[in-house]
Amino acid sequence: MSIPTDVASLQIMAHVYKRASLNTIFEKTVESLVEQVPYIDWVGIYMYENLDHKLVAASDFEDDLKWECNGELKFPITNSSEEEIGMMVVRSRQPIAFDVTDVSTLETIAAAIGQESFSN
Repeated sequence: MSIPTDVASLQIMAHVYKRASLNTIFEKTVESLVEQVPYIDWVGIYMYENLDHKLVAASDFEDDLKWECNGELKFPITNSSEEEIGMMVVRSRQPIAFDVTDVSTLETIAAAIGQESFSN
């Protein structure tokens, strides 16, 4: 794992396991990833409401870098019943920015957000 991704992951997991409010968890996830990982330029968390995708947290609500990014990863957020209830999107301006360990760590973060946050 990359050290910056590990540091961000620890900060995020602390909020998840403290059972902070959902908005706090979403905001800290976005904030930690963008601030701690130099090659992550934008993060957004979408939650599904009926058939719509609602952006509930983002590092920049005005500019999602959709047309500027060279790398994008999407991670499903699932509840304890394994139903997909949202999506975490991570974007980088750098080509080939993410490695296998980043993917694994980000998958773990997305899973924890869904499992722990929506368990009550």
